[in-house]
Amino acid sequence: MRLFRSRGRDHDVRMVRPALVPAVLRLRAGQYAEAEAAARAVAADRPADAPLALAVAALSAGAQGRHAEALAEYDALLPVFGRDFGAEHPQTLLLRSNRAQTLIALGRYAECEAECAAVARAADRVRGPERPRMTAAARNGQIYAVNAQGRHPEAERLAREALDAHRTADRFTLALRLGLARSLNGQARHKEALAEAESAGKLSRRLPEEQRRAETGAVELAMAGALLGLGRGTEARSRAVVAHDACVAAFGPGHYRTAEARALLDRIGGA
Repeated sequence: MRLFRSRGRDHDVRMVRPALVPAVLRLRAGQYAEAEAAARAVAADRPADAPLALAVAALSAGAQGRHAEALAEYDALLPVFGRDFGAEHPQTLLLRSNRAQTLIALGRYAECEAECAAVARAADRVRGPERPRMTAAARNGQIYAVNAQGRHPEAERLAREALDAHRTADRFTLALRLGLARSLNGQARHKEALAEAESAGKLSRRLPEEQRRAETGAVELAMAGALLGLGRGTEARSRAVVAHDACVAAFGPGHYRTAEARALLDRIGGA
């Protein structure tokens, strides 16, 4: 009954409902518009698969920068998943985690923080191989939200705790390291932040493309912020341009990370 693990390993696709395999493969390949169209076609043609298909569609819409639309879809799906799977089933927790990431994109950081903390606590009670990844994903969202609210020392503590608990070199470790770099930049510890961002970049290059795709532009943004703080404006601008262009190509101009890259370029221009 698992929906998909777009952030996992290749063999996980065998656990996807057959009708959703084409949509999930497109999602993994970064073909978000095609994935959304395929998922919505399944939802229209196969009522039994509609909730799972619409979850794929919502994730695909969010990846294209249509965050408000994705949130509305998640909100409609939550009671359906709770009824069909149960409140603390991994599938329901995955949906809640994806919804929380959308709250980040809409600037609703306090709500995201509370929801990610709740999902992480629930994930800790889940048995099975998915538990560590579910917990790490929720903690990553929580760390981002705490950073966004300016509580950088707290975000650093949460990031270090999460990294200590999640020892697998995967995309969750990459995301957590980037959250740590963000917290260090927020404390004006730019030399440490740059070292952490460089470490994240090395990890990113070792990961398969599908595992690092969700963090497109994020390493360059972390490095640009650190370089700017160190007074290396020309280098910072170069990194920020790379980040912006990569985000536009991967996610489109409406995605929150594209907007973050634009805002950093504006800061550099005014520095």
